[in-house]
Amino acid sequence: VHVVDINPKQIARWNSDNLPIYEPGLDECVKAVRGKNLFFSTKIDEAIRECEIIFVSVNTPTKTYGVGAGRAADLKNWELAARNIAKVANGPKIIVEKSTLPVRTAHSMRKVLMANDRKISFEVLSNPEFLAEGTAMKDLAKPDRVLIGGMTTEEGQKAVRKLCAVYERWVPKANVITTNLWSSELSKLVANAFLAQRISSINSISELCEATGADVQEVAHAIGKDTRIGKRFLNSSVGFGGSCFQKDILNLVYLCESFGLKEVAEYWDQVVKINDHQKLRFARKMIRNMFNTISGKKILLLGFAFKKDTGDTRETASVYVAKHLLAERAKVSIYDPKVEHEQIKSDFDYYKALTPGRSFEDCVKVVTDPYKAAEGAHAIAIMTEWDEFKEFDYQKMYDSMAKPAFIFDGRLILDHQKLLKIGFEVYAIGKPYGVKYQNMDDLKVN
Repeated sequence: VHVVDINPKQIARWNSDNLPIYEPGLDECVKAVRGKNLFFSTKIDEAIRECEIIFVSVNTPTKTYGVGAGRAADLKNWELAARNIAKVANGPKIIVEKSTLPVRTAHSMRKVLMANDRKISFEVLSNPEFLAEGTAMKDLAKPDRVLIGGMTTEEGQKAVRKLCAVYERWVPKANVITTNLWSSELSKLVANAFLAQRISSINSISELCEATGADVQEVAHAIGKDTRIGKRFLNSSVGFGGSCFQKDILNLVYLCESFGLKEVAEYWDQVVKINDHQKLRFARKMIRNMFNTISGKKILLLGFAFKKDTGDTRETASVYVAKHLLAERAKVSIYDPKVEHEQIKSDFDYYKALTPGRSFEDCVKVVTDPYKAAEGAHAIAIMTEWDEFKEFDYQKMYDSMAKPAFIFDGRLILDHQKLLKIGFEVYAIGKPYGVKYQNMDDLKVN
């Protein structure tokens, strides 16, 4: 297996003891086979000529310019990769889409590939990735399904069978699903849209719980017992992040708009709007509970990765909440066990989260000792569900904090009753703290 990239720094890190991404189990897997049957290099043209099956896994971010800006996928990198393959290929190749792409992208890419002047033939397959960050290695070893889409022609189906054979070396044949190209491409977008929809659905109910005195975890448990609904993706939080959910839904929205499906587009767009609303109202709840002023107050954010067991920070809720806090002139400190200082700094620039006219160093401190960072802090906010946050000595933190000391649990991972006994002012997503009627005894009439 040859992994090639135009970025020599990335390849250097893949060949080092410090891999460019954190994923449980990945480090051990790479080091066990690197240099044996797994090779990382910048020799792209050489690898194209040598390999029979080429997986294209380039980034396809949301467009920030031109037609479809803010919604459509930017396919520039995919087309550049296709043109380079067509230019240097020395014989027939099977090209596999691993990037998440709009429906019918394969048709466009095949036209680019087949426009070569040497009459070399290419078959394009869709093989979307369903690995979840944090459990990717487990998902790879035992996937729910592997999806492969191809042309319905004889040559197309021959290419499909060849790729199926690769996966069937460790995946049960019944778990390898084959479809036409368009169904495969659309299935990836729809899968992520459905998962994000469940998160936004329970997050919308979390706000209602806070208003009425219901408990979102109790509600989620109750409805999750219904086998028609199931319990997965019903954990309310400050909002979903990551590279896929928002990007893929916006792509789906744009696709629907392109076909004139206005009502369908509006339906899916609401999933993203609820997610944005959840992040905003969490920040506003922090401000409101801290007496409607946080100017000059020190706030410690625990977690910057978009979820635990990954160093990925793309679309992390933490940067958006921090942006709202900085707009109110709070002093923000951030602790994350896996995200590096430079990545956090880069994200504040990319997401335009800094207060205009102020530098990152003026606004944010990235810390390595959460206990020291808690000294003098007015509030702590749980932004990522890292397991280690459950084990922190919150009594020690409370003792060194400014009083009253606030804690805002955006991931519902802490023991709130214990925190209340310590003396914290506690706010948690979807919990009835501060609601006038918390139990039926409050409704008794003398």
